[in-house]
Amino acid sequence: MRQRLFPDKIGAKEWLEVHRVAHKLGIRTNATMLYGHMETIEERVEHLIKLRELQDETGGFLAFIPLPYHPKNNKYAGDWTTGLQNLKSFAVARLMLDNFPHIKCFWVSTGVKVAQISQSFGVDDLDGTVREERIYHMAGADTAQYLSKNQLIKLIKDAGKIPVERDAYYNVIAEY
Repeated sequence: MRQRLFPDKIGAKEWLEVHRVAHKLGIRTNATMLYGHMETIEERVEHLIKLRELQDETGGFLAFIPLPYHPKNNKYAGDWTTGLQNLKSFAVARLMLDNFPHIKCFWVSTGVKVAQISQSFGVDDLDGTVREERIYHMAGADTAQYLSKNQLIKLIKDAGKIPVERDAYYNVIAEY
């Protein structure tokens, strides 16, 4: 599947080795998983297991970001993931990757309402004040291009959570 979707990218084994080396050098990284296109549930689980094993070995991942596939404007048409599929992906990731400090929801990819609910399904990071996101919008996203700091604070508070502004390494800058 990876060869079909991403023929010019390195394979999983090489990707894991790059992150292993980075972690051994003290470089923290994030991991992602594009889901909802042509992969099987078994392949998703295998992906998570490989990430979990590398995190057990190195402890170098800061966050895991599940990214739902958007089927427009590319050669692999398909169906949009549902809100329920997205929430299940976040919940399973949180359970399987309990050794990852953070699970991130990229609100641009899921929409604001699912992102808000995702905080009750294992997500602790809504990925901030994005400006002029292009990749998901080129693939058909109709989500907002931007949420202000105040909008994100309200979104998080309305979900009963405590908004925290952080830097790239999850050091707390401010709590609201």
